[in-house]
Amino acid sequence: MTVKVLIPTPLQKFTDNQAKIECDGGNISELIDSLESNFPGIKKSLCDDQGEPRRFLNFYVNSEDIRFLEGTKTSLKDGDEVSIVPAVAGG
Repeated sequence: MTVKVLIPTPLQKFTDNQAKIECDGGNISELIDSLESNFPGIKKSLCDDQGEPRRFLNFYVNSEDIRFLEGTKTSLKDGDEVSIVPAVAGG
């Protein structure tokens, strides 16, 4: 199963400056492991010590925030698009 992943600019150093990659995974957790397998070191930037997505990163599956779905257990299917979006704060 192939999923399109949109990589934010700060993390593109792990993906050879690619903004869009294709990866495998039946859910977000498996996708993160697949990303780590293909791009060593990226998982540490995506996840905390417990393996959960870092608080300042948001994951979207086809424009739906995984926090309102099933978190890292959110299922993926062939052709889905996962966006990794850094949180933006200002004041």
